[in-house]
Amino acid sequence: MSSIMPFLATTGIMLVIGLGCLMVKRDMVRILMGVEILFNAANLAFVALSTQTTGFVDVYAHSMVIMAIVLDGTVIAVGLAMVLNVYKHYKTIDIRKLRRLKW
Repeated sequence: MSSIMPFLATTGIMLVIGLGCLMVKRDMVRILMGVEILFNAANLAFVALSTQTTGFVDVYAHSMVIMAIVLDGTVIAVGLAMVLNVYKHYKTIDIRKLRRLKW
């Protein structure tokens, strides 16, 4: 049985990168990339923690992660469609410029 520490360290690094993208970036596509990194970090942690019983791998956790990957893909697809509509309408995807708009 391998150690869980490399997986948790990778999860931590991915969480920091994802949160950094959410806090620092002003581009809507990069924000969506940060959200996707956060989703992948949660999935990695869930699978890594499901393998902690010696000689047993929890199939339920793996099936939940597969469903989460499918749902994450649909969320990102809808987000990219929204970004495309915003760009077509306002000719920018910069959040600072979009905040100045009055609806």
